[in-house]
Amino acid sequence: MDLEFSGEIWFWRGPAPWYFVTVPDEHCPALEDASAQVSYGWGMIPVTARIGTTGWTTSLFPKDGRYIVPVKAVVRRAEKLDAGDTVTVRLNVDA
Repeated sequence: MDLEFSGEIWFWRGPAPWYFVTVPDEHCPALEDASAQVSYGWGMIPVTARIGTTGWTTSLFPKDGRYIVPVKAVVRRAEKLDAGDTVTVRLNVDA
């Protein structure tokens, strides 16, 4: 499954701070269906992600009935991104 969407990068200041992009509502039902086949636990979905020219492997986190994409520091540095920036995210769900 391949997805592409735009969203705003946001910062979570939890015990381990991270930056995320929220997957839009319209893509979440298909991801939830796929999670039954690909999740390795807790609803986490392994994906290959890309923003701009930078790609990485990660897992989507389920949150409040939706999914969020963690954006690693190396990606933010390479693409010169920060919280509040709107980005186009490309995802490939790893089967």
